[in-house]
Amino acid sequence: MSVVHSKRICQIIKLKPEAEAEYRKLHAAVWPSVLAALERAHIIDYSINYYPPLQLLIATMKYTGSDYEADMKKVAEDPETRKWWAVTDGMQESFVEGAEGSGKDVPWWMEVEEVFRFEGKP
Repeated sequence: MSVVHSKRICQIIKLKPEAEAEYRKLHAAVWPSVLAALERAHIIDYSINYYPPLQLLIATMKYTGSDYEADMKKVAEDPETRKWWAVTDGMQESFVEGAEGSGKDVPWWMEVEEVFRFEGKP
């Protein structure tokens, strides 16, 4: 039996306060094509949490593939994902200097460094 190794990723971005209701509505029914693109890119266990006092969206996910950059490029090239980002990017404010939107050279969501992990017993 082979063990699947994964890269854990945590990202943050600011949600515009006036967009909260629409953002929640969209994510209650994420487009199946967007989820399929993530699955093809070896993304699993993906969640987005919201911290209202700072209007902070916190995304966590696991990557189980072998070439993260190449797989993320494929996601960025997916036409349905690009349409999704055209809707959601306008609801967000990036913390990354020079960011212009999802799927561009400069990341839209800021990756956050992991400083502690406890996995417990299997």
